Amino acid sequence: MVAEEFIAAKRGSWERLTALIRRAQTNIASLSAEELQELGRLYRQVTSDLAVARRDYPGHNVTIYLNSLVAQGHAAIYRGRSTSLSRIGRYFTHSIPRTFRQTLIFTLISFAVFTIPALLACVIAFRSPDEGAQLMPGIAQRIEDIRNKEQWWNEINEIGNAAGAGFIMTNNIRVSILAFAGGMLLGLLTIYVLYFNGLMFGIIVGAAHSLDFADKLWAFVAPHATLELSMIFISGGAGLQLAWAIAHPGLLTRRAALTVAARRAGILMGLVILILIVAGLIEGFISPSGLPLWFKFAVSIGSGIALYCYLFLAGRSIPADEQEQPAEALRLGLDSQALQHPL
Repeated sequence: MVAEEFIAAKRGSWERLTALIRRAQTNIASLSAEELQELGRLYRQVTSDLAVARRDYPGHNVTIYLNSLVAQGHAAIYRGRSTSLSRIGRYFTHSIPRTFRQTLIFTLISFAVFTIPALLACVIAFRSPDEGAQLMPGIAQRIEDIRNKEQWWNEINEIGNAAGAGFIMTNNIRVSILAFAGGMLLGLLTIYVLYFNGLMFGIIVGAAHSLDFADKLWAFVAPHATLELSMIFISGGAGLQLAWAIAHPGLLTRRAALTVAARRAGILMGLVILILIVAGLIEGFISPSGLPLWFKFAVSIGSGIALYCYLFLAGRSIPADEQEQPAEALRLGLDSQALQHPL
């Protein structure tokens, strides 16, 4: 059976299950005994459909859709057992790192869109800062600051470290949200934000190394650069996910594909905002300080190792509450094997 036939044969039951899940999420007591039995039967069926899709159509949009549908059903069934605290905990321990790994290709594309123009601009500005200044309107003044050995970033912190950190956080979050939301414009705005910031970063770094200003620049940039740039790449990847769902929904409707992509992207954006708050504090208090350069690089490397160990290693086990079979599941006749699906 090809994927089109599989979807056509199962679409009706999936849509019915979605409707029951939505009602259960609002108030499971509103379901009649017959509807509870139907919910159990359809949930068992969709877990089987997910297994078939993973075997026969790996990487297809229908597999992503079914995984999301099973996850929603699982959340509705476990609702009576799960506390707000446990849901929040699982969001950090499992949802974020799993989603990051599942959508890593989009983050890597975002990284490339930023890095390629950054490297080219860095080479040009290193060879000739004046030529580098011509790559971007308005950057010439920054080149002059570098030539005059002026540390312009101190202007932000003259208002106070706490206020400066708040300003930096707000600006970085705004840029990241812009990169994310730009995915709704087929990714064009996302690509522009990544390209623009990569170009600017490359010009400044290249000019700083050419004009003997690199030590001052890296003393400020190094502590927060790893976290800040990583979040730009992840938010750009989140935006590209939206663009891909719109441009290439596969056999799903664009609305369904966009819903799935938006849910994954939303999980990642929660991480982005939290990490940018941390990066803003580092940029406001550690980056402009007189601490030795080795310490600032240690902060950068240490924070990067901690972040990527979390993203690549966390969430590989099954949460404890997924290993238990709740009273609702027993009442619906759901066996433990059906509930042991990876999210």
